[in-house]
Amino acid sequence: MTTTLAVLGATGQQGGATARALLAADPAGPADLTVRALVRDPASGAARALADAGAELGRADLTDQESLRAAFAGVDGVFAMTTSFTPRGTDGETADGIRIADAALAAGVPHLVYSPVGGAERHTGIPHFESKRRVEEHIEGLDLPATFVRPVFFMENLSPSSEDGTTVLRLPLPAGVPVQMVAVEDIGRVAAAALRDPSRVPEGAIEIGGDEVTGEQAAEILGGRYEALPVTVLDDPDLRAMFTWFADARPAYRADFARTRELDPQVLDLAAWAATRPATGPST
Repeated sequence: MTTTLAVLGATGQQGGATARALLAADPAGPADLTVRALVRDPASGAARALADAGAELGRADLTDQESLRAAFAGVDGVFAMTTSFTPRGTDGETADGIRIADAALAAGVPHLVYSPVGGAERHTGIPHFESKRRVEEHIEGLDLPATFVRPVFFMENLSPSSEDGTTVLRLPLPAGVPVQMVAVEDIGRVAAAALRDPSRVPEGAIEIGGDEVTGEQAAEILGGRYEALPVTVLDDPDLRAMFTWFADARPAYRADFARTRELDPQVLDLAAWAATRPATGPST
């Protein structure tokens, strides 16, 4: 008997991490596993790399519900995430998420794993948190078994620069304010665990994280110094709202670190993640 699990956005960050985690699953498990990697362009280099690793490629268009329904045909589970950082903004993100959920229901998908964001359910007022929460609420209103894997701040969003041989990390975050973080690969491993066995997240939702550090601690781990910037340096009101929330809400994120490690024993703290990253390049 073969289990088929579909991964939307399989050449993106979270989708790619989820597909890789599924493809790396123990082949001696209880059932053969087919990973259906759903992408916009099956001929792309990233898509071909997934095929070479054993994935079955499929095409899916988030703006076309019939395309999604066809892509979900015959699968035992779907991983999906959405983003507001496109020209269609937060309204487009919510529309995409609703379309994904409705297509999964129409295709008879037994289980959907959706990755929104840590704190989505806590009415933060942050636009790209609220757009994801609207997707969650739509899913909750359907007869569609689902798990929400809510990641905190991505470690990959840390972008130190090298200036005169010194690593400098700048964030619009006051000194002394801790922020919970997670590596994208760990999002993929937790999502894969939930896809393979939904009973491992019996509550139906989990906020996941790998570490909690201040800006100064992050800079020290990355081998440099920290400079706190005022939130006004951010032109995007969405990001301004998020970093204001980081500073004002104590705690902002509320990851369950112990449960994250149960689902993903390889979960990385910031130091372990940093050890896997290339050296900081010159400032541009």
